Amino acid sequence: MIKYLALPCLMLLTSIIPAAAQCAMCRATVENNVSNGEIGIGAGLNFGILYLFVMPYILISVVGYFWYKRSKANAKAEANKRHVAF
Repeated sequence: MIKYLALPCLMLLTSIIPAAAQCAMCRATVENNVSNGEIGIGAGLNFGILYLFVMPYILISVVGYFWYKRSKANAKAEANKRHVAF
């Protein structure tokens, strides 16, 4: 089990540093634009962040819904098999 988790954990840890560097660049750009009176770029960046943040939750919700629906259908089919067998 540990060997299956080692590679994804290592990849996650090595990708954090470049991501943090990009956040600093975005922040500096937005601060510069806001100080010059251009708030459109900051608003667009915030919308993009929210879009990227929400998508995994929507995907998980859709998968969960279909999983629940299929599980309920399988349980109903199993109950019908048991009912017919008696």
